[in-house]
Amino acid sequence: MHPVYCSLAFTAAAGSVREEDAPKAVSKVFIGVSAGMVAGVPIASFLASAASLQAAMAFFAAINVLVFMATLLFVPSMPVKGRLSYGAQISVLKKPVVWLSIAAVLFINAAIFGVYSYLAEYLGKVTQLSANAVSILLFVFGGANMIGNVVAGRLLSQRAARSMIAFPFVLAAVYLLLFFTGQFSVSTAILTLVWGILAGFGSNMNQYVMASAAPDAPDFANGLFLTSANLGVTFGASAGGLLIAEWGTSYVVLAGVLSLVLGYIAVSLRNRVLSAAPLHS
Repeated sequence: MHPVYCSLAFTAAAGSVREEDAPKAVSKVFIGVSAGMVAGVPIASFLASAASLQAAMAFFAAINVLVFMATLLFVPSMPVKGRLSYGAQISVLKKPVVWLSIAAVLFINAAIFGVYSYLAEYLGKVTQLSANAVSILLFVFGGANMIGNVVAGRLLSQRAARSMIAFPFVLAAVYLLLFFTGQFSVSTAILTLVWGILAGFGSNMNQYVMASAAPDAPDFANGLFLTSANLGVTFGASAGGLLIAEWGTSYVVLAGVLSLVLGYIAVSLRNRVLSAAPLHS
């Protein structure tokens, strides 16, 4: 249900403001997603260790009930103005720019969260931090993620094309620095902070990439974004796992670099197609 709920939130946020302000509105939704990631995992771990796994499950079941009630009370009624048939929505898949956007989202998300999947292991084995220090840096990453969401809302509203092209280079630089200095705790902490900011920006960028490729079917586009993003996590984590198994934990960042190369190619081709045949004014 996570993709369905996020898609609803993205659509409601974007539809509540002017078109040019939609990236800022969506970035606020991503702040909520990031906050949930930061708070949810530590709370679940604490309750499971202090009480029981059943207590953790019961706690989050209660949270879901509260979210359901909040949705009924506070999400505005937004009647469909121009109903789209399933065929009309699926027809956007005929456009090359949509498939290039799917590839871009898949590879960019693979670069971010495929490597992030092994962050705790990397910090423990390569940087050799204690369990408490690893937990602190995971919090740092999550908090930085929220900062990245705010930055993304501004940049994507003003300089979207340049930001999308620059992103793979900046994140690749962070990964390469991490590869060569990962054994040093101070540099790793700083790079984790920067990485978290970039990850927050990247999530927003991916949603923008897909939504702007299919503006005539926004709900379907949000569904494609979440599906592509989840496939990216699977692809990235699988590639990272293979590198860890063959060469060791420190090499997992190279899976991110390779994904960024593929993501840059997809983004560049997408932007070129979109500029040649604009999909919206």
